[in-house]
Amino acid sequence: MQGTVKEFDEASRSGSLLTDDRTEIGIDPASGDATQYRMLRFGQRVLFEVEEIDGRAVARSLRLVTFEP
Repeated sequence: MQGTVKEFDEASRSGSLLTDDRTEIGIDPASGDATQYRMLRFGQRVLFEVEEIDGRAVARSLRLVTFEP
């Protein structure tokens, strides 16, 4: 799936994304590369997988989407 970063707290590595159909989904703080997490900011495009944890859907395995000129 793809979406955009809605909010992100660098200290807790938590936040939320908006999917392309405008569904809000939380970011799993235990997932992903800490180096990439430092670069997440509002409006940034990401690829991710959705997994259900404790009965709610969360985004995991986040990867930044890059566009070539």
